[in-house]
Amino acid sequence: MSDPYLQFVNSPPGAAIARQLGLPRPVRLERHRLGDPVIRGRVLLGGSSAPIGSPPMAGGRQAAAGGLLQEIVAVLREAGCELATGNEAPLRELVAQAGMDATVFNGEAPGGQRLKALVFDASTIADSRGLAEMHGFFHGSVRQLERCGRVIVLGTPPADCDSVRQATAQRALEGFTRSLGKELGRGATVQLVLVAPDAGAGLASTLRFLLSPRSAYVSGQVIHVGAPGASAAAVPAQLDWERPQAGRVALVTGASRGIGEAIATTLAREGAHVVGLDVPALADELEQVSTRLGGEALVLDVTAAETPAAIAERFSDGVDVVVHNAGVTRDRTLAKMPAERWSELMDINLSSQERIDEALLAAGAIRPGGRIVCVSSMSGIAGNAGQTNYATSKAGVIGRVQALAGELAGRGATINAVAPGFIETRMTAAMPIPIREAGRRMSSLGQGGEPVDVAETIAWLAHPASGAVNGNVVRVCGQNFLGA
Repeated sequence: MSDPYLQFVNSPPGAAIARQLGLPRPVRLERHRLGDPVIRGRVLLGGSSAPIGSPPMAGGRQAAAGGLLQEIVAVLREAGCELATGNEAPLRELVAQAGMDATVFNGEAPGGQRLKALVFDASTIADSRGLAEMHGFFHGSVRQLERCGRVIVLGTPPADCDSVRQATAQRALEGFTRSLGKELGRGATVQLVLVAPDAGAGLASTLRFLLSPRSAYVSGQVIHVGAPGASAAAVPAQLDWERPQAGRVALVTGASRGIGEAIATTLAREGAHVVGLDVPALADELEQVSTRLGGEALVLDVTAAETPAAIAERFSDGVDVVVHNAGVTRDRTLAKMPAERWSELMDINLSSQERIDEALLAAGAIRPGGRIVCVSSMSGIAGNAGQTNYATSKAGVIGRVQALAGELAGRGATINAVAPGFIETRMTAAMPIPIREAGRRMSSLGQGGEPVDVAETIAWLAHPASGAVNGNVVRVCGQNFLGA
């Protein structure tokens, strides 16, 4: 679906009028195309600079040319990124030891140096005074950030900190990143990645995703990276980052159209054999999608009593990725909502997921390294008038993810959720114009997302190398101002 305002302000006459009238000018977001590098442009890397030899932080995390910098540099090297640093000797030595060349960034140089991403390791900041180093890094570089740039701050989960002062400083990072995301504009995104002690080795898929155009509509998020545990064993030693799902089987419910079709298409692009599932009424559309992708159509109603057993039987030889996307809306204020309207929605959006997962887990069908990804909603976080049933179901999805994460980790698998905001679909196209325009503009990126934005986020969470990402709820909302 087109966004006429976005098209207008990005045309030469529209841009001129918008400047004269002081109108907001959201930019066209850069999105991933097959064959693209992880990022086009220079990445500026920095980190807190407590003296080498100072007491280690949580989990033995060492400051200066330590912290997470070694793991970050390794990811940037493998991703083929162009790197810049300040003139700090320990960091430049670390980069040289990794076999990388890095330009020296000088924000005061005539014309400056354009940057596509700013990455700062704040994981070793031990008290509130140390936050000044983060200010100094970004104050001197943020003006050089290019259109659709990326900002990533890495920290330590406050629960893993060794002192009250350290936990205070690490929690402060969230306020910094969320605020910066609302300042930058021009399609830039800002994220906070909290890395548990000894979990730095699991950063690769997350950093690659957040640096790339795949994360175009994800901003203002706090992402937790923990120890991969048993699921790390399923990651191939020589992972093909273009086709990481090769040889894997994925089930996508609600796959016949909209976001579900985009999810199926994206997973197939990454090499998965996709089994799309939808209701009999959409069998023809589902078959068309499955044929196009070289996949398989499974025509079932997720609410039918026999469906969980039928799914478990189909995947008796195992499934690697399960995406719970099937869902409906049945809007009405609570006082006017009959019991059947409540129950029908709850059965489709929430209870069916419980039954399907229970059947798959009981049958041992989720393979080691398996990924379950559930589609929640911003309504499940912020609530929405006239959607008590829908918001309840989507909040329940979040509850399932958080409650099941520990059990699945023990099985060598993960479970996460995405919570879309305003996405350009048939459903949003049917909204009244004032509501539709408000949905598009009420975010830091000033526009609606596309189904592929949800799909790319799910593909990251379903990635074989994302075993360290478990129990997360990631909003795909352009940093929506509601519930943010």
